[in-house]
Amino acid sequence: MGRNGARPEWFEEIIDAAARIQGEDISQFLPPADGSARESAVLMLFGEGPEGPDLLLTERSHTMRSHPGQVSFPGGRLDPGETAEEAALREAWEETGLDPTGVDVVGRLPALWIPFSNHAVVPIIAWWREPSPVTTHSVEEVHAVYRVPLSDLMDPAHRIQVGSPGRGGWLMPAFLIGPEKDVILWGFTGGIINRFFTYLGWISEIPDAPIKELPEYMLQGRERNRP
Repeated sequence: MGRNGARPEWFEEIIDAAARIQGEDISQFLPPADGSARESAVLMLFGEGPEGPDLLLTERSHTMRSHPGQVSFPGGRLDPGETAEEAALREAWEETGLDPTGVDVVGRLPALWIPFSNHAVVPIIAWWREPSPVTTHSVEEVHAVYRVPLSDLMDPAHRIQVGSPGRGGWLMPAFLIGPEKDVILWGFTGGIINRFFTYLGWISEIPDAPIKELPEYMLQGRERNRP
């Protein structure tokens, strides 16, 4: 925490940016105006861990039918009567065991659209006021849980591009995370982090970042994950 228990200055930058940013600054895909998209929410939980400022992320089970092995924010579909904030906290508890009483929700990013599944996803911004233990609370869904230092995400040495030259020649920015920096953060979640951190001025595009092919098991439904 900052001086006198206040949130640190770096997190105040996030709150200010979230209040200003537009959906077009994060993604080319925005929910249809007719409200037909399925409502979902994810938790962007920032804190200060053993290695400094960090962000909570999960690695999906490698055996899931959709998005296997992909790194994502905790989150999922809204239950009837839930707000996006309530859904994000509930899903985080179900996936990681996060204690929501130690979390302060402070804002949200604009809703983004995943066209293939027709989900409108609202990223909820939160501060981890009182960190609690987190783990693979739901092993059917979660392979691993990470508190990723923001310094790792900002380090150019951990920035890559991913693609599949033999599958249309597409490329998109990505990050290497985890203790051995061998876990690929890409797709919808990687795109949000890349564009939001760029908006904050924390990172810049690296057009000549190394290119790494994704493992075959991660390519299932790759088109639906482009931000």
